[in-house]
Amino acid sequence: MNLTRRRWLAALPAWAGLVPCAQAAAPALMLADTWRPGMPLAGYWVSEKYDGLRGWWDGRQLWTRGGERVFAPAWFTAGWPAQPMDGELWAGRGRFEFTAATVRSQVPDEKAWRKVRFMVFDLPAQPGDFDARLAALRQLLPLPAVPWLVAVPQQRATTERDLQALLDKTVRLGGEGLMLHLGSAPYRSGRSADLLKVKPHDDAEAVVVGHLPGQGRHAGRLGALRVRTPEGRLLRIGSGFTDAQRQNPPPIGSTITYRYNGLSAQGVPRFARFLRVRDGA
Repeated sequence: MNLTRRRWLAALPAWAGLVPCAQAAAPALMLADTWRPGMPLAGYWVSEKYDGLRGWWDGRQLWTRGGERVFAPAWFTAGWPAQPMDGELWAGRGRFEFTAATVRSQVPDEKAWRKVRFMVFDLPAQPGDFDARLAALRQLLPLPAVPWLVAVPQQRATTERDLQALLDKTVRLGGEGLMLHLGSAPYRSGRSADLLKVKPHDDAEAVVVGHLPGQGRHAGRLGALRVRTPEGRLLRIGSGFTDAQRQNPPPIGSTITYRYNGLSAQGVPRFARFLRVRDGA
């Protein structure tokens, strides 16, 4: 690579993933913290939290949260706006495994991709706060020729009671939870209260550092994962796996999402159980 090209690549903004390869640096995405009862709701927008894979359109190419190229059929992204879009690749409630298998395949399944939508919730390169970016998104989408490119419906958050009622209804219909976007917030990478997830349970991420052998009916396959949290705490997660996942467990070094029921007095997640391998891990 010559010096001019190196300088050009180094000058790309953090949100631009224009390097035409199967793996790029992970995009600097806005990440969600967790909403807790009693936290303020004034100024927030609320939407459904879609149980899919985070997608990043850089204006030319679709990527995962981890910076892996998404090999979607050419027709899927044909006619998309030439500006960055942040969203979720989603095939419907309760269909995460189908979505993951479709999106992660390097040989696109045309029939499967017909069931996937890109649910756009932000325009990272658009100037202004989220209120302004949302107004721009509503002008940009929908596109009649691309019905699978969808602007996520947003409504103003009101009271905690109304938020809980909406969460209960969403979960009852098979949804995962809700998202809260602060209207006055700029798009900035990292985790903060500008973006909050509202769910009926807690979840977190950890890196797999070991496989513990199973016993009894799990003899000869995975018994539990040993994982390390971002804070450096080591945990053992032994439940939540399918038989197929016990036969072929998440590889060491991969990042998983796990669910838990609050923290112990020592700050340890209670009843931790495996949920999934994080997209882009």
